[in-house]
Amino acid sequence: MTKVLIIGAGPAGLTAAFELLSKSKNYDVMVFEESSVFGGISRTVNYKGNRMDMGGHRFFSKVPEVNAWWQNLLPLQGSPSKDDLILGRSVSLAENGANPEKDDEVMLCRHRVSRILFDSKFYDYPVSLKFATLKNMGFFNTMKVGFSYLHSVFHKLPETNLENFYINRFGRKLYEIFFEYYTENLWGRHPSEIDASWGAQRVKGLSISAVLKDIFGKIFKGKNRKVETSLIEEFKYPKLGPGQLWDITAEKVRELGGTIITNAKVVRFHKNHNRQIESLVYEKDGKQIEEKGDIFISSMPVKDLVCGMNDIPYDIERIAKGLPYRDYMSLGVLVKKLKLKNKTSLKTVGNIVPDCWVYVQDRNVKMGRFQIYNNWSPYMVQDLENTVWLGLEYFVNEGDEMWNSTEEAFSTFAVDEMIKLGLIDSKDDILDTHLERVKKAYPAYFDTYDEMDTLRDWLSSIENLYCVGRNGQHRYNNIDHSMMTSFEAVKDIMSGTKDKSNIWNVNTEKEYHEESK
Repeated sequence: MTKVLIIGAGPAGLTAAFELLSKSKNYDVMVFEESSVFGGISRTVNYKGNRMDMGGHRFFSKVPEVNAWWQNLLPLQGSPSKDDLILGRSVSLAENGANPEKDDEVMLCRHRVSRILFDSKFYDYPVSLKFATLKNMGFFNTMKVGFSYLHSVFHKLPETNLENFYINRFGRKLYEIFFEYYTENLWGRHPSEIDASWGAQRVKGLSISAVLKDIFGKIFKGKNRKVETSLIEEFKYPKLGPGQLWDITAEKVRELGGTIITNAKVVRFHKNHNRQIESLVYEKDGKQIEEKGDIFISSMPVKDLVCGMNDIPYDIERIAKGLPYRDYMSLGVLVKKLKLKNKTSLKTVGNIVPDCWVYVQDRNVKMGRFQIYNNWSPYMVQDLENTVWLGLEYFVNEGDEMWNSTEEAFSTFAVDEMIKLGLIDSKDDILDTHLERVKKAYPAYFDTYDEMDTLRDWLSSIENLYCVGRNGQHRYNNIDHSMMTSFEAVKDIMSGTKDKSNIWNVNTEKEYHEESK
């Protein structure tokens, strides 16, 4: 029997384990997870009955295999959810689907609303050309945006960095309003220092021209129009948050005979002179334990993977050590009410604003985004009708002043920013807070990232090593693409092919990854 060792029990690692075990009985699979929970950044944190989604995860994919995989583990909603019932709201229901009021294992159908909060006003995300948008910007700003965009159409900049990438698609004025500060806040670097490939991957087809096409598509093509991902109007979401899917997957892996070891940090690999890995060493309960294997699937950060190996060429080690990451802090805040008014036509429980998350474009605060968990799923909040459960998101570097602050100090700082942004009236509106920190949440596209192809080729030359997932490939993958890298890795393992380019080519297509067909 072939022994497969998988590092990481996030979406990529657990997908690989499940795929191998469900497709063949020839594999002995072991999964090593550094923490005590499953899902990586896609985990759900349960704090006193209120659940936090680390990062916000829409379940929407243009890949039928991924959608079928999700539905196999979590059946689609077939009856109204709690908030649908309270509001008498219609929602897409699956025939013979699960009842979320009776069953926990159910995938909800949710309405997508994501907006930008700028200058105390809401703007659509991505920016639309609605009358409300133009009214919010004012006549003179609207004219500046229009002429700036026309200038970008006829005077293209070389796309040598992310700043030029955005300007080419939105014009300099709109870039300065909605992209420049947010991007710098997210990465800790100015967009002019960031590789344009991040925009090519995350933004792709989105631009002013895409917005115009969508407007006219609605008028002339109706429901058969082609829709850019960030313009989708519905998405699927596990009743109890994204981590629920990975808890179920982990359970299935164990039922199929796989082994999952939690609180097990993989620290070293032994590579022989035949370009194969023979074993790994993990730390658990203060001890270091060696485990031999035939095949290794890694979703751990590339930096840690390479630096944990023996006999590494100098340049390879230098590139790996130089790969940057951005870390993340989320403060769960339970409030009695929000000061923000719902001026949309969308009905919500308590008439709160309908957004799943809101991008904060305010140079006077450090907050990057906030989630409203009530709108992700009514079952994420213990007292749906009398409280609002928020997640305030901050992008940081591990070890910096913000990362090292105490929970009490950070909570005070974040609540002050809520008041400054007009989310609440005063700290008297706060019922409770809870802080979560996530290391290496976002692989970044600067420093030695421009040499990533060299590192990828070297990793691919190790015959029995397969790199999957967001951190495993140092690529800003969404859940579906992380899963697809594992689909491809399993296909290669089972077929015995030596060429791993199919794994690395996931999420390199030119169209936006959640484009509706």
